[in-house]
Amino acid sequence: MKTEGGPEAAKRRAGERAIETIEDGFVVGLGTGSTTAHAIRAIGRAVDDGLEIRGIPTSFQSRQLALEVGIPLTDLDAVDVVDLAIDGADQVLDDPDAATHGALIKGGGAAHAREKLVDTAADRFVVVADPSKLTDRLERPVPVEVLPDAHAVVAERVRTFGGEPTLRDAERKDGPVVTDNGNLVLDCGFGAIDDPDALATRLSRLPGVVEHGLFVGQADATYVGSDGGVEVRRY
Repeated sequence: MKTEGGPEAAKRRAGERAIETIEDGFVVGLGTGSTTAHAIRAIGRAVDDGLEIRGIPTSFQSRQLALEVGIPLTDLDAVDVVDLAIDGADQVLDDPDAATHGALIKGGGAAHAREKLVDTAADRFVVVADPSKLTDRLERPVPVEVLPDAHAVVAERVRTFGGEPTLRDAERKDGPVVTDNGNLVLDCGFGAIDDPDALATRLSRLPGVVEHGLFVGQADATYVGSDGGVEVRRY
């Protein structure tokens, strides 16, 4: 039998493998993005087969998909615990010798503020990815969600410590991207990030920053899908 290959197959394998630890009664954080969408669809099929769980979506996109596949939803303030959060990433630091092994850059979908809120509230947070997301050094621009009135001030502060901020433009409308929280996003390029933890702290201290896309020391594992199956990296 021919093995299904390609990036989408790798993403699907990662998403489907990550849901295997879900049990009846779990509250599950539902991340945002194409790889996480495969996990959400797999959870929907499990719900159809009798699994009893509640999901907490991290974006309008994940909420709509969860409703489409029949996952009962709840809110973070309505539960005592989030048992598991499943989310994707734009980059995953894959260097076991690094102090920040497993650090992430997220926010390509501009949902990183809600994602971080749910992911860090969870007892266990797992990332789903294909091999293209793995890197030995984080280097993608870091998305920074900012209050609309603060975007120019935050951009100037970012420049003072070597960043190149770009206000993210919407693709099919005039003007900038507006997050689900009503804020703007600065994509801040720093080149290769030698110390993700220090940069995360520095960005968090800037007045006007709602949240940034550096997730350091927060993921418990990454499920990496490939043509040959799924490899699990635990942190």
